[in-house]
Amino acid sequence: MEQIFAAQAFATLGHPDRLAVFRLLMRFAPQGARPTEIAGALGLKQNTLSHHLADLKAGGLVRIERQGRSLFYSVDLDATEGLIGYLALDVGRARPDLLAPLLSAKRETAAMRDTDFNVLFICSGNSARSIFAEALLRDLGKGRFRAFSAGTRPNTELNAFALEVLKRNGHDISGLRSKHISEFQRPGSVEMDFVFTVCDTAAAEECPPWPGQPITGHWGLPDPVKAEGTDAEKALVFAQTYAALRRRIAAFIELPFDSLNRLSLQSRVDALGAEALHAEKG
Repeated sequence: MEQIFAAQAFATLGHPDRLAVFRLLMRFAPQGARPTEIAGALGLKQNTLSHHLADLKAGGLVRIERQGRSLFYSVDLDATEGLIGYLALDVGRARPDLLAPLLSAKRETAAMRDTDFNVLFICSGNSARSIFAEALLRDLGKGRFRAFSAGTRPNTELNAFALEVLKRNGHDISGLRSKHISEFQRPGSVEMDFVFTVCDTAAAEECPPWPGQPITGHWGLPDPVKAEGTDAEKALVFAQTYAALRRRIAAFIELPFDSLNRLSLQSRVDALGAEALHAEKG
């Protein structure tokens, strides 16, 4: 990476609000987010956000893609990789004492184990989407995965339509409950291998880094709880959400975990999210 580009990029990220926008987009990576979603999550005015996004684009740190009538802003991962590499390898001269906290040779080069993965699904209310995902992975995974779910603002009880869909599809619902993500962030909590957000609201929430550097993925789906209409129409939306998650999880459990290192596995998880998103829009 050229020093001029690095200096421009660091200067761009030197503004607290631009850094906040960039950090938010990283939580959606490799997918993007609409300006309205970014502004709502960060509490920024639209005109202020527009200036920050323009600066990030000019600095080569974000990309813009039009999907229908909407513009989606996403992190340029190649540029970000180059920037991090420049800071660590050029500026930092690849000092082991600087790199050791960032990288673990064992975790980066060894293939992922093929059994007993701990997987956490997060959404806002933890009453439908993440509950669907927990039950699906638990049952479709056939003992290879330990599935958990949580919410950033969990409801006091599970959604009745969601429970009906699960029961109709043969899932045991007796042990399912809504819970806050803090249950999995306490000392001594289960260390996760994968953390998935299944709604945009959860992806936008500020969350401390997870212990153990789990593989992360964003599988955002519309909230079926917000569906309107008759009970039959609402039930259909819940069934469609369940079906979408079932397709994603069925593809996820078929990944060749025993032959993929962390870098390859992150790429495959990203691809699953992107493929599912395009299929559902198409």
